[in-house]
Amino acid sequence: MSSSAVQVAGRATVLGDDVDTDIIFPARYLAVLRPEDQAKHLFEPLGEALRQQVIAGGVLVAGFNFGCGSSREHAVTAMLGAGVRLVVAKSFSRIFFRNAVNNGLAVVMHEALAGSVRNGDVVQVDLRAGSASVSGVAHAFAPLPAQVLEILAAGGLWAARAAQPEVGA
Repeated sequence: MSSSAVQVAGRATVLGDDVDTDIIFPARYLAVLRPEDQAKHLFEPLGEALRQQVIAGGVLVAGFNFGCGSSREHAVTAMLGAGVRLVVAKSFSRIFFRNAVNNGLAVVMHEALAGSVRNGDVVQVDLRAGSASVSGVAHAFAPLPAQVLEILAAGGLWAARAAQPEVGA
């Protein structure tokens, strides 16, 4: 596994609690399939300035229940298309968390870590070690399981499966 897949850094954009998939990626754009095109509508209800901040920083930090609402994968793929590399939250919707991992978007669920980040802070995370630095202040969290790290390192579930040797080969 490459170190860049488990070490993520960027400038944080901080959001609140209960950010649902309609806020992340509005349903009226579900026919848009390319992540780069989806990125144009990322957080559209919150305004262009926020979208530009997200694109520039690459790290999202949220409160409780991030990604609630529908099960649309577009919420994750639009983030990837916009260059988001990491989402730290106090808690995630279960389906959003799994969609993120399946598509290769790093996610960390840790209440104290998410609560310590302020808008614009530089966040550095080592997913394997379970360590983070927020503007130079160290934090620890439970490392992601090896299988999740493998999927993230491969760039998502399909890429991870394609990299495995065929049975009987």
